[in-house]
Amino acid sequence: MAEAFLNQICGHTFQAHSAGLEPGKLNPIVVEAMKEVGTDISGNQTKAVFDMFKSGKMFSYVITVCDETSAERCPIFPGVTTRLHWSFPDPSSFQGTPEEKLARTCQVRDTIKNKIEEWCAEICSHQVV
Repeated sequence: MAEAFLNQICGHTFQAHSAGLEPGKLNPIVVEAMKEVGTDISGNQTKAVFDMFKSGKMFSYVITVCDETSAERCPIFPGVTTRLHWSFPDPSSFQGTPEEKLARTCQVRDTIKNKIEEWCAEICSHQVV
């Protein structure tokens, strides 16, 4: 979700890439929550953070969104970057009916979008494009 929003909101300044410790498959509830706001991420592929590191690309910012309050492991990304940590609950851990899971996922989606809008308003306005 964060990758999609960052590329939409501040894509003229940044190109966001998303990766996790262990790539898996997209959460269908997250895909549905994003479709509700007009963003189709169904074709996205999950990637491993280690593969991103091995690619040799340099990143200005590394933003981790893992939920450390739930003892979720967050990746370490060595190199010359600014690391930001924005802790959000992981929708894959949500319990309940599909409707309850979707409602909680939409709350997380909206929180992520708001955070990115605030950050981009601050950072992107200071960048030379």
